Amino acid sequence: MKLTDRFIVNLKATGKVQKHADGGGLYIQVSPTGGKLWRMFFRYDGKAKQVAFGQYPAVSLKMARERRDEAKELLARGIDPAAHKQEMKKVSATNAANSFEAVAREWHLKQTTRKNPNKESHWTDRHAKQVIARLEKNVFPYIGRYPIGKLKAADVLAVLRRLEDRQVYELAHRIMQICGQVCRYAVATGRAERNVVLDLEGALTPHKVEHHATITIPREIGGLLRAIDEYQGDFITACALKIAPLVFVRPGELRGAEWAEFDLEQAEWRIPKERMKMDSPHIVPLASQTLAILRDLQKVTGSGKYLFPSARTASRPMSDNTVNAALRRLGYSKEDMTGHGFRSMASTRLNEMNIWNSDAIERQLAHTPKNKVRASYNFAEFLPERKIMMQVWEDYLDGLRHDRILSTSELLNEDQMSALQESLLKKLRFGA
Repeated sequence: MKLTDRFIVNLKATGKVQKHADGGGLYIQVSPTGGKLWRMFFRYDGKAKQVAFGQYPAVSLKMARERRDEAKELLARGIDPAAHKQEMKKVSATNAANSFEAVAREWHLKQTTRKNPNKESHWTDRHAKQVIARLEKNVFPYIGRYPIGKLKAADVLAVLRRLEDRQVYELAHRIMQICGQVCRYAVATGRAERNVVLDLEGALTPHKVEHHATITIPREIGGLLRAIDEYQGDFITACALKIAPLVFVRPGELRGAEWAEFDLEQAEWRIPKERMKMDSPHIVPLASQTLAILRDLQKVTGSGKYLFPSARTASRPMSDNTVNAALRRLGYSKEDMTGHGFRSMASTRLNEMNIWNSDAIERQLAHTPKNKVRASYNFAEFLPERKIMMQVWEDYLDGLRHDRILSTSELLNEDQMSALQESLLKKLRFGA
């Protein structure tokens, strides 16, 4: 008698093993507790054997019959269905271990635990989280299960085309770069013969590198500073706007500033490496103008964690778009000026002054030297000169605010002049 779904559903536990045949060696076995397992009896090489097809109802009657027919086809070809099933399990396990996702996660772990000569993680935590998040969102859902040794360039390209369809061209290029690194690791560890991403050179839409808009002409800088002084919005946002050109740190470093990082008596802001892009601590000397703004701000937000808390909750800093949005309210478009543009403004004007060691400027911009050991241990490098430079910079901006380009003699007193090395005093006035 052929089995039916109704018959199988109504099978109850009897405390003993039950077997009900469907034909062709297929039967359902009911355990003493009521579990129902599909099995097939067959003979191979003169020996009685059996193979399991899974549990009911996850494996339906129809599916069990299909698996029985597949097993009979194997027998007709002289293949043991039970041995074939075990071999397929091994292949499946190997494919899973060598899938793109498995290899990518292994590669990612290597990058996050690899040590540089300074005994620190090769990647910053922020970068590591960003890389795996990009893979999890944009790559794994589509090719994560593919055996990496069988991956084709077209498979990766299909993933990248999805990003291009969303017009996120820069992200598409970054994802391609990450996939290329994963495939290169697969080759190095013997899981793939070649890096198929190399075949995609020129396949993506070129993306234009966007430079952060900035203002570097002294007269226009003065106009911007006056506009900032007249900002009528939120007080905390106004303070962030005023401080941004004075300290010229990265926008994320500014908006995430914590009061615990500041020593107003010593006039220093020490940003821990965990919050820095280049994973190295950074010191920002605080000039008198910045200190005055901070003391006013401290009266409002000093009891909390952040200098610039979110308007919605003090447990988070302001959003990354707050300063840019404030600039838009002042009439400056994204093509005119951005929060990041204050860094380019300072870099351009400080270098054109021709009185500072260029390395001191780079260090104050937190541009890490190629020697990462030096970067980590010498974050206070050029600090005496940088302290003078930061006060001079803020005095210089005050001059521009009043449509004046102050001379070196107006900006540097005798003590400051003597503190600077003679080799750095290349000119006696600014090249404005």
